[in-house]
Amino acid sequence: MFSLKGKVAIVTGAGSGIGAAIAEGFAAAGAKVVVADLDEARGIEVARRIDAAGGESRVARTDVSDAGSAKELVERVLRENQGRCDVLVNNAGIGHVGTILTTEPADLDRLWGVNLKGAYFLTRAVLPSMIDRRAGSIVNIASSGALFALEDRFAYIVTKHALVGLTKSTALDVARSQVRVNCICPGRTETPFVQARMAEYPDPEKYREILTASHPLRRMAQPSEIAAAALYLASDESAYVTGSSLVIDGGYSMGR
Repeated sequence: MFSLKGKVAIVTGAGSGIGAAIAEGFAAAGAKVVVADLDEARGIEVARRIDAAGGESRVARTDVSDAGSAKELVERVLRENQGRCDVLVNNAGIGHVGTILTTEPADLDRLWGVNLKGAYFLTRAVLPSMIDRRAGSIVNIASSGALFALEDRFAYIVTKHALVGLTKSTALDVARSQVRVNCICPGRTETPFVQARMAEYPDPEKYREILTASHPLRRMAQPSEIAAAALYLASDESAYVTGSSLVIDGGYSMGR
């Protein structure tokens, strides 16, 4: 198993779904995990599970779309850990249904603020300390939709494509400092959000079949499977990996 023993990690959007699985997986691998989420109550619940399992965690209510909130989070973590933050996972993200014609400027601004500027704010805040220490791993959670287009998902696709660009550009700029930046591009993952959407349909199981039929593996990913990839990219075992976009989509993108 990949180890994060002694490392300090921030995971945003860690109150549920993929973020929660990453936070719990990191803690199980030995990291001190900062569970950052806009919904503090959900963050507290994840931290309770981590602590009950013998891990170490802290909770931080954070609005990643706000530069001040992002900076405050990083400053707190550095202050409490002798200037160290070894891993940053930019997982917080939101979606929107609509084409370019039905997506209002406010909708695009909202997704831009969370999906891209959130990663921008936090990466800018944490990078100086990583560069000074010549060590650190940043993992951005993008989407398989960052590699192609999906119908009626204009703002989501635009911002996730941009997140891949942020990953590659930053990775190149900081490579000589031995700081690594990578992203994961998950396909459809069975998170509580997706489960709730399926439950809204008259026949949830039929809708599940529709969702999974387009994937060669004929199923959705589990959050733990995405978390396992994040653990690899956060660990020292991936020391020669930077600027990569790791696709985990059950083969969906092969047919695009």
